[in-house]
Amino acid sequence: MKIPGFSHLTLCLGLASVIMTGAADAARAEIKSRSIKMPIVNNIEHPQGVGAKKFAELIEQKSGGKIKVRVYAGGTLGGEQQVASAMQGGTIEVSMMAPAQLVGNFKDFLVLDFPFAFANEREADIVLDGPLGRKLLEPMPARGLVGLVYMEQGYRSITNSKRPITKLEDIQGLKIRTILNPLYIDMLNALGANAVPMPFPELYTALETGTVDGQENPYSTVEASKFDEVQKYFSNTKHIYNSQLLMASKKFWDSLSDEEKKIFEDAAVETRDYQRRVAREMDEKSRETLVKNGMQINDIAPEEIARMREKVKPVVEKYAAQVGEDLTKELYTEIEKARTRQ
Repeated sequence: MKIPGFSHLTLCLGLASVIMTGAADAARAEIKSRSIKMPIVNNIEHPQGVGAKKFAELIEQKSGGKIKVRVYAGGTLGGEQQVASAMQGGTIEVSMMAPAQLVGNFKDFLVLDFPFAFANEREADIVLDGPLGRKLLEPMPARGLVGLVYMEQGYRSITNSKRPITKLEDIQGLKIRTILNPLYIDMLNALGANAVPMPFPELYTALETGTVDGQENPYSTVEASKFDEVQKYFSNTKHIYNSQLLMASKKFWDSLSDEEKKIFEDAAVETRDYQRRVAREMDEKSRETLVKNGMQINDIAPEEIARMREKVKPVVEKYAAQVGEDLTKELYTEIEKARTRQ
C-alpha cells in the first residue's frame, strides 16, 4: 500500500535524521559534566589571562556547557613550579606557562630560549607550530604532562629602578630578578647583572623593597603587574622571545573520552590564534600606557645589541651542548626556513 506523500526518499531522510540524532546523542553522552582548575601567574588582563579566559569560554561552548574551566589568575594557586608539580600529580587539570619554566623536567625546551634567536614573532610562530615545536612536546606525557599548543608571552626586556640601559656596560651590577631557569641566570650574569631567581608572585614586593633592582618581561607583563609603580626605566633589550605553553595534566587527559579530547584540542588551536593576535595588539597598547604613566622607555642601538649577543655566546654554546648538536642545528635550520617563508 502506498501512503500519499510518502516516498523512498522521505524514508531515507527520516532514517538519516534518526541516525544523526543518535550519533549526536552518543557524542554528548561521552562528554561528562566536569569542573576543572586553570591557574596562571599573571592577571586576567594580561595576554596570558586573555588566553586562559578565551580557552575557558570555548571549552564550555564546545562541550554544550558540560565542562567548565575556572581560571585562577595572579598566582593564587602558586608559582609555575608548584602548578607544574600539581599537574603531574593530577590535582590541577590545565595551565599555561612559558616552556622555560619546565626545563627541570624537559631540558630540550632550553633551545627555545637561546638569547637573540628569533628575529620576530612571525618567525617564532612558524617554528613553534612546525616539526620542531611538536617534537619538543613528545616527551611530556612520560612525565605527567600533555602539551597542546604554544601561545605568546612576548619579548623579554630589562626594567630597573636605577638607570636606562643604552649600552652593555649599563647592565653591570644590577640585581635583576629572573625565572628559575639556569640559562636565564647564566645569560644575565654574562651580561654583567647579578641574576636573582625568584617565583613571579614574589616579584612586585621584591621590586618595591629594593631586594632586586629590576626584572625582565614584556611590556604587557609590566603593565598588568603594575611594575611601573616600582620601576622607572624600561630598556628594549629584547633578549629572549617567550612563548606560552598551554598544557594539561596527563592524569586528567587520560580520563577524557576521545570526544572530550577533541574539544580540548580544537579549543586550544582556536585560542592560540586568537591569543597571539590580541597579545601583539596589547603589547603595543601597554607600551603607550607605560609611557603615559611616566615610565622611561628606550630602544637600544643595533651595535649595542650585537655586543650583548656576542657577550652571551658562551652561554648559548654551553646549553647547546646540553640539548645536543642535532637539536641546536634543527632550531637554526627551522629559523632559516621560517625567514624564507615570511
